[in-house]
Amino acid sequence: MADAVSPDAVSHLKALIACPSVTPAEAGALDYLEGVLADLGFNVERRTFTDPASPDVENLFATIGSGEPHLVFAGHTDVVLPGDEAAWSRPPFAAIEDDGILYGRGAVDMKGGIACFLAAAAQRLDGRGLPRGQLSLLITGDEEGLAVNGTVKMLGWALGQGHHFDAALVGEPTSQGRVGDTMKIGRRGSLSGVLTITGRQGHSAYPDLADNPMPGLVRALAALTALEIDTGTEAFQPSDLQITAVDTGNTAANVIPGSVRARFNVRFNDARPRPAVQELIARTVAESGARNAEIAWVEPVAEAFVTGEGALSQSLSEAIGDQTGLQAQLSTDGGTSDARFFKDVCPVVECGLVGATMHQVDERVAVADLAILTSIYAGFLNRFFEESKP
Repeated sequence: MADAVSPDAVSHLKALIACPSVTPAEAGALDYLEGVLADLGFNVERRTFTDPASPDVENLFATIGSGEPHLVFAGHTDVVLPGDEAAWSRPPFAAIEDDGILYGRGAVDMKGGIACFLAAAAQRLDGRGLPRGQLSLLITGDEEGLAVNGTVKMLGWALGQGHHFDAALVGEPTSQGRVGDTMKIGRRGSLSGVLTITGRQGHSAYPDLADNPMPGLVRALAALTALEIDTGTEAFQPSDLQITAVDTGNTAANVIPGSVRARFNVRFNDARPRPAVQELIARTVAESGARNAEIAWVEPVAEAFVTGEGALSQSLSEAIGDQTGLQAQLSTDGGTSDARFFKDVCPVVECGLVGATMHQVDERVAVADLAILTSIYAGFLNRFFEESKP
């Protein structure tokens, strides 16, 4: 029964943090969610997807109600490695609460968001069920990894089962300074490439007998870092290219390398399609004067998208205003998320905790923030199923 499930997010978050679910390990996190959701009356299914190039990943889909509108909450229980556990002031998977702060890997990214939604769902259902429509949760263990066997396949499976989604809410930590101050209505695309310049290896004392690829790389990288891809659009900040690694494979100080590779990543907007961005980068390298240069594009590519200011974002904005008095900023900055997999299926927004400590040592969340986000989610559920029609 719903009244057997705690409407307090803290207890759910402590249980989830205690599961060391580093990608792609399930580690009991989905087991916990399955038990809670079953107690709330959800029909729960687990699906494991495989791919030759990546680890198997277990996922969860839970649903309650029927008909329209159908809201799906999406999130991930996988977390990044804690790093040096000795550097943590509290053990990363102990879920220690101290002076109003809860510590642990995943506290904000994003087990905290899931815990708040569980608490909000418990409050909303509480023996009453839904006045109309259907509520689902789609939870993966692959968001922090390759994102191959997670949300993208789970969403395809759900659609294949006949589910039709009217709106999606992703619980990523979008807030900047206060819970609810920022929500994502889109994301920039992400494109990675490897630039290789080939020369001829030789002794550094006899450069005339070699062909050093490094000067060409320097020219190419200078041109790329100076490149203005665009000036931004109404919804997005300017596209940005960053060099992320340079490698010759050379361990000797007196050897001219035979080739050199540089990795780069581009966060691009909707000013031009992705092939046009790739063509601009390739042309820039060619015009830099670098000889024997080749670019290999790395899959997968995340495309830029924007949901826009529609009924879904309005309903969430109003719920945020009701609970906090804030006018949420509508943002498209930051990295990629699993929201990109919903963009062609239904309108999608992201709203969650303050992400200042995500992926850091001593990742943590204020207990008060959990209560605020729970109230926002609960208010949004009320609006979605009783008032608004996103």
